[in-house]
Amino acid sequence: MAIRRAQALLSISKLKTSFVLGSFSRCHRFSSSSSQHSTQFQNVGFIGLGNMGSRMVNNLVKAGFNVTVHDINRDVMKMFTEIGVSARETPYEVAQDSQVVITMLPSSSHVMDVYTGTNGLLHGDNAIRPALLIDSSTIDPQTTRKISLAVSNCNLKDRRDNWDKPVMLDAPVSGGVLAAEAATLTFMVGGPKDAYLAARPILESMGRTSIYCGGSGNGSAAKICNNLAMAVSMLGTSEALALGQSLGLSATTLTEVLNTSSGRCWSSDKYNPVPGVMEGVPSSRDYNGGFASKLMAKDLNLAAASAEEVGHKSALISKAQEIYKKMCEDGHETKDFSCVFRHFYNGKDEV
Repeated sequence: MAIRRAQALLSISKLKTSFVLGSFSRCHRFSSSSSQHSTQFQNVGFIGLGNMGSRMVNNLVKAGFNVTVHDINRDVMKMFTEIGVSARETPYEVAQDSQVVITMLPSSSHVMDVYTGTNGLLHGDNAIRPALLIDSSTIDPQTTRKISLAVSNCNLKDRRDNWDKPVMLDAPVSGGVLAAEAATLTFMVGGPKDAYLAARPILESMGRTSIYCGGSGNGSAAKICNNLAMAVSMLGTSEALALGQSLGLSATTLTEVLNTSSGRCWSSDKYNPVPGVMEGVPSSRDYNGGFASKLMAKDLNLAAASAEEVGHKSALISKAQEIYKKMCEDGHETKDFSCVFRHFYNGKDEV
């Protein structure tokens, strides 16, 4: 479920970049008044203590929630127990102590296993303790909807107020590691709206913005579509900047043109891929940190599978998929996805 990490939890070294993967027009922005919203849930389980999950847990703890954690990496769990956070050996055990369980995992198969596998969250006699299950992983909407259906077929061990059945929300995030640490994430949420409203105080402790996207799977769908747009815009920006260099333009000059013209986009204005043009982004430090090419390749695979599922034409998905697959095969899988400028388009550093 999680790759072994060396970072300590409360003194994790700060990366020097963050990446906000987009925004939507309909959103709820947490304000100072929203911090006073009460929650009916205090006992929160969290499964998946990676670079994102560990920071999200820290913010839940700071917000005063009683948190119980699980990860296959025992060293990471030990770090949490050493600061007083409870840890359990299995997802099922986490569920027994929690009114809400949040998962933050690498892939669809990991999420499915944590929910429905041996000692998973839904393991047992069809009656579970958590009233609310929130998956913040980036997975395909089809898997999300299958798991949501399985959750809805369960009963609650302890009925709460108007909660007759457990409910699942898909709530993938945008913002990266720095936003996870600073509690400024954006959540894209799918599922019943009343469950979303009940979850808002919990989301507020980890993020600044939440967007209600509609029914089950719509949060996952929004995240996949957003990352598709991000990949395509990065490829287009990188191709234009590399072409400009070949035609005799400096990348700095062409960036200024783009950012004051119709070619302006996040990839040119906030996350420029040319080394030497912009400080504080991965291209300024040999494409280290940021959003790994292998993660972009994974998200494009999700987009391709989802497009095929609904019979949608996907020419740009296919091309982007092909390029990022090559990036990974050529040994650049851990470099930020903006490295396509150098390693695919053969762009040059700005002197």
